[in-house]
Amino acid sequence: MKISVEITFAPLEEEYKDKIKNLIISIRKSGFKYSENPLSTHIYGEYTSLMYFLTKSIQESFEEIDAGIISLKIFKSDRSKYIPFD
Repeated sequence: MKISVEITFAPLEEEYKDKIKNLIISIRKSGFKYSENPLSTHIYGEYTSLMYFLTKSIQESFEEIDAGIISLKIFKSDRSKYIPFD
């Protein structure tokens, strides 16, 4: 089953930029198709393998911070080719 996930990471501390970058670099190296925008990253793939990757990545990100938020939206479809209409 194909899914699309929108992920937003918001560490609640002053030194947050490198922690966000670490998660984005992890996504870039994952082999999954992804797209980035200023507020979130979208990642696309098979449910089981993508959720396994995200579980590990979220744990690693949480281990780097004292407090923070990770927000996920999970769509049951491959939205990688979605183009907004005018």
